[in-house]
Amino acid sequence: MTIILHDLVGADPARPFSPHCWKAAMALAHKGLAFERSNVCFTKVPEVEGGVSRTVPVIRDGSQVISDSFLIAAYLEETYPDRPSLFSGEGGQAMARFVEAWSQSTLHPALSMIALKEIHDSLDPEDQAYFLPSREVRLGKTLEEITERREAEIAGFSARLTPLRVMLKSQPWIGGSSPLFADYIVFGALQWVRVISSARLLEEGDAVTDWFERCLDLHDGLGRSVAAAG
Repeated sequence: MTIILHDLVGADPARPFSPHCWKAAMALAHKGLAFERSNVCFTKVPEVEGGVSRTVPVIRDGSQVISDSFLIAAYLEETYPDRPSLFSGEGGQAMARFVEAWSQSTLHPALSMIALKEIHDSLDPEDQAYFLPSREVRLGKTLEEITERREAEIAGFSARLTPLRVMLKSQPWIGGSSPLFADYIVFGALQWVRVISSARLLEEGDAVTDWFERCLDLHDGLGRSVAAAG
């Protein structure tokens, strides 16, 4: 049975951009599980699967409905133990929790400011009316203030990737010799901006860039199935 992934989109249904939904999509592909994306916009998220969650991703696997990208990965790991592991054991799952905390506390705040206006502009009017006020409250700044900081955030973003860059000198993946869910956590953050924003945050020849390109190639090029924003 095909798993349903409820995935966030804007006005263009062919351009899913949520970092958390990309984590779930990569986790499903890693497990070799057939899945189908069900597109949902911001204002329709409360209607997904009877209102099970205020956010996506949400998956339906037969009678099971799971929300939250990390809980989805943990569910897939437990339910399909015979397929490639997303964590490679308890230690890998604990490590992924740390990577998630680092990504969401260090990368996401900057990426939100960098891409905010472009996300807003990619939405239908009804979603724009919801999105902008909610993000201004979350970030504690107006759109104008956020836009003024955009170039500074772009210029400083490379430094935020230093821990990953240093680690990649000794191993090809966050997961070690092969990718794990921890890789998809950081990939999802960078894919978010690749899909929705014209900002170019990764430099040619950088170890992080090379890692990201490898991530884009995974699972028959799932990440590349959506072209970068122009």
